Amino acid sequence: MHDPAMWKYLNEFLGTAILVLLGDGVVAGVLLKHSKAENGGWVVITLAWGLAVLMGIYVAGAVSGALMNPALTIGLALIGKLSWGLVPGFILAQMAGGFVGGVLVWLAYLPHWRATQDPGLKLAVFCTGPAIRHLPSNFLTEVIGTFVLAFGVLAIGSNAMAPGVSSLAVALMVVAIGMSLGGPTGYAINPARDIGPRLAHWVLPIAGKGSSDWGYAVVPAFGPVVGAILGALGFHLIYG
Repeated sequence: MHDPAMWKYLNEFLGTAILVLLGDGVVAGVLLKHSKAENGGWVVITLAWGLAVLMGIYVAGAVSGALMNPALTIGLALIGKLSWGLVPGFILAQMAGGFVGGVLVWLAYLPHWRATQDPGLKLAVFCTGPAIRHLPSNFLTEVIGTFVLAFGVLAIGSNAMAPGVSSLAVALMVVAIGMSLGGPTGYAINPARDIGPRLAHWVLPIAGKGSSDWGYAVVPAFGPVVGAILGALGFHLIYG
C-alpha cells in the first residue's frame, strides 16, 4: 500500500477488529448459554480484555501506534502527538473495526444466541451497560476510567522501556481499570469498543435480541472523549 495514511487506517481497523473480537468474545463465552466458559466471571473478562488490547497493539502498533480508540485519538491530537489530518480516518477505521469485530463474535457463537433467553445478556456481549442506571454518574465513571487510560498511556510512553514491555504495561493497565473501575458501567473507555459493536447488534439478525439501548449510548460515546481529553491535557500540563 503506497499511501502511508491509508496503511495507518488499515492497521487501526485491523487492530480494533482484533481488540473487539477477543474482548467481546470473552464476554460471549462467559454470558451465553452452553458455552464452555459460561459463568467464568469478571476476572476472566478483565484479563481477556487486557490480552485483547495487547494483541491489538501487536497487530497495529508498529504502523499506526495502535490507538484503537477515538477518545485517545482526539486526546493525543490535542497535545500534538497525532496529526489532526489523520483523526477522521483513524476514527472511521476504529469504528469500522469495532463493527466487524462484533459481527465476528456473532458468527463465532452462532448457535448460542438462540440458546440464551435473556436479551440483556445478548446485548452485553456487544456493548456496555450500567449496573445502576444513572446517566450523570455513569458518564462520570467513564470520564474517570478514560482519564486513567489516557494519562497512563502517556506515562508509560514517557518511560524508557522496550516496546514489548510498554505494550504489556498498557495491557495490564487496562486490566487494572477493568477490575478497579469497571463495575459501575462495564468500562467502555473507548467509543469504538462500544458503538461499533452496538451497531452490529442493532443490524444483525440475532435470535431473540432486544433493544440496542441507544438511549444509553451517549455515555460510552462521549464520556471517554471527555476523559481522554482531560487525561492527555493533564499529562501535558504536568510533564510537558
